Amino acid sequence: MTKLYPCGVSSNSEISHIHSAYIKEPSSMASLSFNPIRIIRHPTGESRRPVSSSTCFSKSTKTIPFQVPPCSTESARNQPRTRCFRFRSVSSESSVSLPLEAEATDRLDDPTAEVSYLDPETDPESITEWELDFCSRPILDIRGKKIWELVVCDDSLSLQHTKFFPNNVINSITLRDAIVSTCDDLGVPLPDKIRFFRSQMQTIITKACKELGIKPIPSKRCLSLQLWLEERYETVYTRHPGFQKGSKPLLELDNPFPMELPDNLYGEKWAFVQLPFSAVKEEVSSLQTKFTFGASLDLDLLGIEIDENTLVPGLAVATSRGKPLAAWMNGLEVYSIEADLAQASLILSVGIATRYVYASYKKTSVATSEAEAWEAAKKACGGLHFLAIQDSLDSDDCVGFWLLLDLPTPPV
Repeated sequence: MTKLYPCGVSSNSEISHIHSAYIKEPSSMASLSFNPIRIIRHPTGESRRPVSSSTCFSKSTKTIPFQVPPCSTESARNQPRTRCFRFRSVSSESSVSLPLEAEATDRLDDPTAEVSYLDPETDPESITEWELDFCSRPILDIRGKKIWELVVCDDSLSLQHTKFFPNNVINSITLRDAIVSTCDDLGVPLPDKIRFFRSQMQTIITKACKELGIKPIPSKRCLSLQLWLEERYETVYTRHPGFQKGSKPLLELDNPFPMELPDNLYGEKWAFVQLPFSAVKEEVSSLQTKFTFGASLDLDLLGIEIDENTLVPGLAVATSRGKPLAAWMNGLEVYSIEADLAQASLILSVGIATRYVYASYKKTSVATSEAEAWEAAKKACGGLHFLAIQDSLDSDDCVGFWLLLDLPTPPV
């Protein structure tokens, strides 16, 4: 693959004082939408193109000045309109068999129905990791109390299961028994791992999992689950007879103040970069074929519709201890990177409620413009971005590559 290196490097530039060009606007805006084909609501049974500055990746970094020229009118006129995430209703074109489709259609208008589905073409033994949410919904039962719901799926939505519960039985025993019941109903083995994204439920979920010999993983990388919850909110919860409009989530997601980065996670240099979407897909594919740390996303499931030449923003981190750093990062459940303009820093989100000050820069109008442009490019791609770790910014290969998707908070 072609190496990543900072833009605008002149032959007489020292590596610690690399100058850079501005972040270009993507050649075409991204169109992203959750692919609902795999959601069964009610059945049963070219090259890399670096684009910004590189700076010392340390606790007191120096800013690297550069200019961000305004977009021309002609350039803006040629940009297709950005489409936001929208979660469509289930299409009649589904991967399930015709009898299941018919039954699903019969029950499609019943928002109180529960889901229990396993793709008949999927080997049950192959589903070893689940994504799980156990939380209240904006729905009241006959007692006027909020209904709770267990929602379970795998990252490909080959397995889908939901079950409602009254609020007076919410504990680890109920959850443990529900996990076992899900396996029995669908004829699948207990999973090896279960990911969940609510910190408030960590004690209950962890206890239930450990009693069953399952490894609990607190992680916001439950993207299939979060997008499914968004879809269920629009097509199920709002249509339920007990739905309470305007009801706030009982367990809102944490967004804690960012902490200082642990010493073992420091790199030496970083750079804002971007890759054509075609190259991003190549990097994702390479995770399966070569020994590289990182994580991918199911782009087909997410329904990501981006032109092959659209530039996806990312962050490149360079260090002489690239593999050890990538190995440490690999165990953190990396979720997203964001530019904090107010604090002139980059924030790394991992797990479910951990945020680190990943890097900082001197707050100038030039540096702020660069960070704003990077965030704008990320927004234009629907939140899609990446983190690449290399031995040096002149390296031809990555030792770690994480494809990331910064999603809006689920409405439930």
